[in-house]
Order: sequence, then C-alpha cells, then structure tokens
Amino acid sequence: MKQPEIFKYLNIDYYSATPKYLQLANCIMKAIAEGGLKENDVLPSINELSFEFDISRDTAEKGYKHLKKTGVLGSVPGKGYFVKNAELNQKLKVFLLFNKLSPHKKIIYDSFVASLGDMAAIDFYIYNNDFIFFKKLITERKGDYTHYVIIPHFMEASENVSEIINTIPKEKLVLLDKLLPRVTGNYAAVYENFEEDIYNALVQANDKLSKYNTIKIIFPEYTYHPKEILEGFYRYCQQYAFNYKVVNDIAEEPIQKGEVYINLMENDLVILIERILAAGLKVGKDVGVISYNETPLKKIILNGITTISTDFQMMGEKTAQMILDQSTEHTAIPFYLTLRASL
Repeated sequence: MKQPEIFKYLNIDYYSATPKYLQLANCIMKAIAEGGLKENDVLPSINELSFEFDISRDTAEKGYKHLKKTGVLGSVPGKGYFVKNAELNQKLKVFLLFNKLSPHKKIIYDSFVASLGDMAAIDFYIYNNDFIFFKKLITERKGDYTHYVIIPHFMEASENVSEIINTIPKEKLVLLDKLLPRVTGNYAAVYENFEEDIYNALVQANDKLSKYNTIKIIFPEYTYHPKEILEGFYRYCQQYAFNYKVVNDIAEEPIQKGEVYINLMENDLVILIERILAAGLKVGKDVGVISYNETPLKKIILNGITTISTDFQMMGEKTAQMILDQSTEHTAIPFYLTLRASL
C-alpha cells in the first residue's frame, strides 16, 4: 500500500529535546508553508501516525490539537483532522541549542518560547557539553533554519568551537549566555559578563562579607563554567584584602569558622550545607554561603540562601525580541545579588 504523500514531510528527531507532539506540529506547519499540504487536505489518522513513528496515540493527538487550537487545523467527528487555514503567519524556524538542561536554563527556555509564541517553530536540542555532539547537530542541520540560538559552554576550551559557529550565517546567529572572542562578524548576542558580574555582586555584599576573614569559591577542576568567574573573584578578594582559595572538591575541604563559600553547582551546595551542619557550625553566623543562580528552593533552605544570579527570564525574552527585530546587537543581561540569612 502506497504511503500518503504527507509522510515525506513528517519526521520525528529522537535526538531533539523538543516534545514529539511539537515536532509533529512543526512538520505539518512546514508542509503547509512549502505547499505540500493545502486547505481542506485530510491528514493521516492518529492511529496511522502512532504506528508510523512509534509514538503514543496521545502524543499524535496532542500535536493535532495544538494546531487546531491555533486555527491551522479543523476536525470532523468520525473523519479526522484537515487543514483549515493554509495562510500562515509563522515565518521563523529556530534551532535552539543548550549545553544542558537545569532549573535556570528551563526559565530561559520557557520565556523564550512564550515570547515568540506562534511566530516561530522551535527545534530544541541539548548537547551535554559534548563538542563532538555539538558539531554533529550544527553541521547536519545547517541551512534549515532562519535563526540559530546557541549556548556555547564546554568542559574544555577549543578553538574548533568558534570555527563551527563561524560556519553559520551571521544574520542567523544569536549567541546566548556567553560570548566567544573568536566568533567573527555581525551577529546578535545576549550574554553574561562573568568577570564583572561576580566582582560587582561581591562588592554589593561588602557589609555582610566583612565579618568573615576568608572567601572560598567551589570551582570544580573539570567544569563548563567560564574561567572569567575566577578572574572577578580574584580581583575582588585582592582589592578588599580577603584571604581566598579555589576549592576543587568541597567533599575534601576542611570547613572552619570565619569562612564564606561561593558555590556554582547545585550538588556542591547540598554537600557544603551538610558538612557545615555536621561540623556543628551555623550557616550565616559561623560560615557564610553564597550560591550561583537563583532558584525558588533557595528562598526557603535554612531561612534563605544568598544568591548571585542573572535575570534568566529577561535573557529568554531579550533573545526572542532580537529575533523578531532582526537585531544584531550585543546585550549584557544584568546580574543581581539577593541577600538572605546564609550570609
């Protein structure tokens, strides 16, 4: 039996972090935009989609219902779904590439998607700080999108990262969260200024920090976090005459009264607090704690953990606005300090 013509437009990418129902919806939108589907054309049944792509009936139906809600599809009981409106406003197709998924990255994703709304189809991928996978995703999908939004964080610095990114047409490129010095041309960027951000945040905390004698930053030896964070940390400690130390493994570090710890990783925060309490020390009195990246839980733990964090919602919104405006400006998202009982 010959497969319906529409199936050549439909594809489920199992590498993608985009929900399968949205992938299905995006494929249908692309088919309409390219003329493969026209008004009143009948779509495959939910059972056919479920069988062809090995997805659940609920997933297939959710994809159709998503497009019905936007007015693209209609349905007739007992007959299925059809193309109701072939005049699409959606002209943007975005390749969104994150190094990892975390609570604050989810805030960026959610605000970015909400800000673009129905104006764009978004294919979302996560490369897990792996350069080989990063390269594969970009090279295999180059040319398919109107915009490429990329967070470039890796465990080991590599000039090859910039080389790969430089193959993307600059009018389509948005670097997110971090600038790379070797990326050339006139492209858009929404980023954090890591050195200045931590320095300025610690300056704001001067009064609280003055009761401690030593500041330690937990910075794993093998990490994707930018080294510029350490540069800002060193500059602050030297300027304000604090003893300081970079700690690679908090599980092995002696913890003493009069110290402040800055943590970057959520797992390290848990270990740090457990060790402070096990030593009979009081957080915010004997030992200070400052944590990177605001999350709702940090408002509650031990009457509140002091955080230094960028505005992740603004980051997602600003990135979406740059795409809508076809802007190529570079915008640093401001950092802020939230003082709580842990300091």
